[in-house]
Amino acid sequence: MSASADNADTDRDTDRDTAVSGPPAPVLSYSPVTLAVPGRPVDLQVRVSVPVTGTGLPVVLLSHGHGGSNNLSSLNGYAPLANLWAAAGFAVVQPTHLSSRTLARRLAGAPGAPFFWRSRAEDMSRILDRLDEIAHTVPQLAGRLDHDRIAVAGHSLGGHTASLLLGARTTDPGTGAEVDLRDRRIKAGVLLAAPGRGGDVLNGWMADRVPFFHGTDFSTMTAPTLVVAGDKDDSAHFTDIGPGWHADPYHLAPAPKTLFTLFGAEHLLGGISGYDADETTDENPERVAALGRLTAAYLRTQLLSDPYAWQKACEALTTGTAPAGRVECK
Repeated sequence: MSASADNADTDRDTDRDTAVSGPPAPVLSYSPVTLAVPGRPVDLQVRVSVPVTGTGLPVVLLSHGHGGSNNLSSLNGYAPLANLWAAAGFAVVQPTHLSSRTLARRLAGAPGAPFFWRSRAEDMSRILDRLDEIAHTVPQLAGRLDHDRIAVAGHSLGGHTASLLLGARTTDPGTGAEVDLRDRRIKAGVLLAAPGRGGDVLNGWMADRVPFFHGTDFSTMTAPTLVVAGDKDDSAHFTDIGPGWHADPYHLAPAPKTLFTLFGAEHLLGGISGYDADETTDENPERVAALGRLTAAYLRTQLLSDPYAWQKACEALTTGTAPAGRVECK
């Protein structure tokens, strides 16, 4: 590598370190990028958020939840996280899945409605197939993405989507066949308030509406993954076992896995689905900022082989008199 390339890498590292722990870097957000997909009921639309400068940007696919608001379950949601990750040096790509409430009336009778669990994972693989097309559509992005450094993140139902892409399997409730949707281009993941195990523990009033949760098998989810669970996230509509259900992907999947238990957090983890969102029951900007910093550090460690970012974030956020949460690893 030339001296100029070495200097460029050092500059990028400095920019990313500053973005993770210092003042926010400028971010460009562009939407919609529209991808025609044969056989899909509507075109696939995505939002792309990237730092204004820098090359060799790792890619983070972010899958939205089902949500209670109309537009947050789409490419228009999750700005608190997308902006933080983009400022930290990542290219964040957010699709509008067919399960989005923005499409609910239009697709009410479509096969797979209302959750479209299989299509959601397929959306992400399609995005990876067409990264060059996306990069050439977004102004000033062509040639800046690193196609070999890819992670997936998802919140709530999006966490289920991300887990399938990371190697977890489920049983198709229509056929009884095991479904493997892993995309091996994805190197690591972040599961945010994701669903846990199925079977008998799914005894809430929503259990019958999500049969694809019942057959989830985390034993095949081998990719490195950070599982984030709020210690006040009691999803009683699915199960009566309490907040620990959202830690199942950590406990039931093989190493390497990391669990971040976020103190005081309910299902929106302080407000990650949108700024001042009415659906947030535990709004706390400091909690969101802490989560953004820790997840960015994890992604940096996994995709850029930088252990110091993770170490510094853990020391800052899990120690002292008022820690944001606790971390476990295996």
